[in-house]
Amino acid sequence: MIYLEEIQSKVIKRENLYYLIIVLIIFSIDRISKIEIIKNFGENPFYINDYINFDLVWNTGIGFGLLSSYSSLVYNLITLIIGLVILYLFYIVINSGKFDSTVFSIIIGGAIGNFYDRLIFNAVPDFIDIHYKNFHWFTFNLADIFITIGIITFIMKGFFIKSN
Repeated sequence: MIYLEEIQSKVIKRENLYYLIIVLIIFSIDRISKIEIIKNFGENPFYINDYINFDLVWNTGIGFGLLSSYSSLVYNLITLIIGLVILYLFYIVINSGKFDSTVFSIIIGGAIGNFYDRLIFNAVPDFIDIHYKNFHWFTFNLADIFITIGIITFIMKGFFIKSN
């Protein structure tokens, strides 16, 4: 019983509401962008300039199309692992300081955006295509950008901020 009260006191804190708001804002931005791309750009690429275009691609793998598979067992296993990682990241947010919790909230917001797509569409809509002549980087979406920003920020913190 004491353990449950300790968990409740950690989870039900005002600052955790701020982290939840960060997650919801990022999730919403990602959802809106994907809905607009699916609705307006389906099969036809939209060229922004010579280096960037929107081109809808359905990704069954993880970030940047890695581990793409047509096997439902592999897909479901990856989806389960992603769901468990998201839950673990929530645990980290609850038990970390403000900076780390903010960074992990950004990662969670993007991860939930892609996780939602995996559950609803059985694939993640990627649409940002960066290229130079015939070289194309992996096609990605806004959720991938938020996840990447969060991970890079966390790694950079390790280089520049020493913990005691």
